[in-house]
Formats: sequence, C-alpha cells, structure tokens
Amino acid sequence: MSEYRVEHDSMGEVHVPAQAYYGAQTQRAVENFPISGWALPHQLVHGIGMVKFACATANRDLGLLGDQCRSPLSDQQIESLLEACLEVAAGKWDAEFPVDVFQTGSGTSSNMNANEVISNRAIELNGGDRFASEKSIHPNDHVNMGQSTNDTFPTAIHVAVAIEIHQALLPALQRFHSVLAQKSEEWDNIVKIGRTHLADGTPIRLGQEVSGFAHQLKASVERAQRAINAVCELAVGGTAVGTGINTHPEFGGRVSTVLADKTGLPFVEAENHFEANAQRDGLVECHGQLRAIASTLFNVTNNIRWLGSGPRCGFNELRLPSRQPGSSIMPGKVNPVMCESAMQVAARVMGNDQTIALSGATGGNFQLNIMMPLMGQTTLESISLLASVSNAFVEFCAEEMEPNIDACEGSVEKSLSMVTSLNPYVGYEKAAALAKEAFASGKTIRQLCTEQNVLPKADLEQALDPLRMTRPRAADE
Repeated sequence: MSEYRVEHDSMGEVHVPAQAYYGAQTQRAVENFPISGWALPHQLVHGIGMVKFACATANRDLGLLGDQCRSPLSDQQIESLLEACLEVAAGKWDAEFPVDVFQTGSGTSSNMNANEVISNRAIELNGGDRFASEKSIHPNDHVNMGQSTNDTFPTAIHVAVAIEIHQALLPALQRFHSVLAQKSEEWDNIVKIGRTHLADGTPIRLGQEVSGFAHQLKASVERAQRAINAVCELAVGGTAVGTGINTHPEFGGRVSTVLADKTGLPFVEAENHFEANAQRDGLVECHGQLRAIASTLFNVTNNIRWLGSGPRCGFNELRLPSRQPGSSIMPGKVNPVMCESAMQVAARVMGNDQTIALSGATGGNFQLNIMMPLMGQTTLESISLLASVSNAFVEFCAEEMEPNIDACEGSVEKSLSMVTSLNPYVGYEKAAALAKEAFASGKTIRQLCTEQNVLPKADLEQALDPLRMTRPRAADE
C-alpha cells in the first residue's frame, strides 16, 4: 500500500497520508505551518464538531440539504453527516486534526480540516468510498453549507470555552470554596494574631481568616459564571463579513438554539453580526474574569504557604501535608509544593491574559480578527490549568491541612498590638507609649499594664481578652 494518496483542491494536486481522513487543504496547512508542534486543543476540535452538527441540523430542518440543494443529499446521507459531526464532537477523530495553532489567523485551515474529516467520515458511514475523487458528501457544499470560517470558528471558540468553564472550572472552584468554608467553621474558635504589612496586628480567629479565603473562592465561582456569560453570543449566521451572504436568514438563530439545547448553556445569536465577526471583545472579557480568578488563586495559596512556613523558624500556624522530599541536599526538608504549583499556574494565566488582550485589541481589523486560533488555544489553556491546579490543591493540600493551635494561640500575648483595645480607656498617645515600653523591656502588654496598674484588674482582663477582640460588635451588644 502506498504511503500517500493524491488529492486535489482548487490549487492542484496534494500528496496526503494514505489513510488520513483529512484532505488536501489540511495537508497544505500542515506543510505551511511547521511552527510549534501544538495542534488545536482537543476541546476546540470538539467545539468545532458540535458547531458543525448544529449547522447541519439547521440546514436539514430548513430543507437546504435536500431538494433545495444544488447537489441534494438523501435522508440517509444527512444522518451520516450528523453522525460524523457528533463523532468529532465526542473526540473520536482528534488525531485527524494536525494543523498547528500558529496558522492562518481566521482558523480557515482548521475549519477545512473539520470539513474534510467530517465529509470523508460521513461518506464512509453511508457505505461510500471516502477515497473517491468526487465527494458525494462534499466538505464545502454540504458540511460547510451556510457558513464561513469567519463566523463558525469564533462560534466554536465560544462554545468550547463556555463548555470547559461550565464542566471543568466551575466544579473545581466550587469544590475549593466548599473545603475552605468547612475549614473556616471548624477553626472558628482558634484565636491567633492578625497581621497587616506582615507586621503583628490585633487578634483574629483562624476561622475568620480562612473565611476570607473562602469568600474569595465564592467570588471566583461568580466570576467563572460571568466568564461564561461573556461568550454566549455566537457569530454564526454572519458568514464572511457579517452580512450573512449565502446563508438562510434563520440559520444563525437556529444553530444557536441547537447549541443551547445540546449543551444546556444560554447560547444566542449575536445581536450585531458585524461586531461578532470582527471583534473578540467577549473573549477578552471572559479571559479578564479568568485573570481575576488566577489572582485569587495566587493570593490564597500564597497566604496558605506563609501560614505554613517553618516548621520551627516560620509562622507554622497551619500544618500542610508533606507531599515529597523538599531538597536534594537538606535531609528532611519539606516544601509547600502545592502552593508553589498553584502560584506558577496563576502567573501563567496572568501572562495569557496579556496575549488575549493584545490579540483582541490589535487583531480585529475591519471585518475580521486574525488572531483567533491563538486566542482560542490560550483561553482554553488558562481554563484547563486553573481547573486542574484547583483540584490538585484541594486534594493534596487544602483537604488535609490542619491548624497548629499552639502556634496560633502562643503568639497572641506577644503582640504589641494587643494595646489597641486599651485606646478607649487610656487614649491613643498613652497606648502608644505602653507599646514602645513593652517592646523595649521585652514584656507583654498585659504584664506591663498589670505592673503599672493602668486599669482595674477586671477591666484589664476584659479589655485584653483576645477572643472578645475578635468579635467586638457582639461584645458591645
């Protein structure tokens, strides 16, 4: 058997791998773009398959693939076309999508890659010869009917991004929030010292501190939902430049409805197809929410890293699970590796956001943005990284971390900021003088105030009650 077969496109003959389901235009792109070795993300390939299914469904229901078609398909051929689209959406043919991410900026090469694979697979499913030169189910006339890369490729990006956030990132963030919220309740009676500017502050309960982290994750869940909402308008129906040339006026709306029904997500036809074709502002907004989520993950995991520092010369207020040896030279050393992994992911996503912002701002000239494959790949990478590292951090760190009660409570009396609660009794100036004297003498605020009889014993005990300091509103009621 020959290693190659000869296929034709509008530019002439092309040698294609003998058993490949893709055809001439895909092969030309493979040869033209030996850039990174990064194929389109599988999630985007699946999104393209889903969009092709919705387009074929709309064309079938409008009667455009049957008798109204220049080259009509039988009912069985239409069913084969729909089945082939669903196979691509399900990931069956991921290996048949070899085109590099850094390709033509509209994604035309990958759109034609999908058209060719679906065409040949549909022919095969219908009992035909997929190697025949005349395609009974044609990649352009049938699979791509009523479409342009310029409207369907951004549609596929939006669909893939929304699905991945909904199915992968949202559950991961919800899980993270749930674990932190539970920890904050369990640790609510553990008093420790608060810190501002990395300097000693007034007392706080460990549960209160962690409740702040939990709320950050709750807000991240809400941001992920807003990220989905930012990409729910779909460009499909605009075809080449937004005018809808060569497509049915109901096509975009019908395709969007099929996609919404199939995914359970609120996809709708774009309000303005000229904006939807030309600009990727929705994707920029979406990734901006991902950047904010990354910022939260960096902050929360870094704070946990600080609280777990030690074990003897740091704060050591949290005991983080030991995951692996921490040094090739220092025996017994264990590092906060899960925190560091999450922080690196967050840095990558923040860098990705600059790529997305630049691509959105400068890539949309007139009626087309020519940075779309990169924008799709980058956004899906960010979603995947955030989801994966959130799950890993919860499983290998957050669920197993425990409080070091002795370390938390042991530092409270030492804090000079304990003097803050004396302000109402002695005034700011006197309290500041007490703090300076306590620091110079090495005594605690309580010891110094007792020696100097600053307040009656009962009043002093009440004023310097660490637990009461953490709930001043309740104490005043």
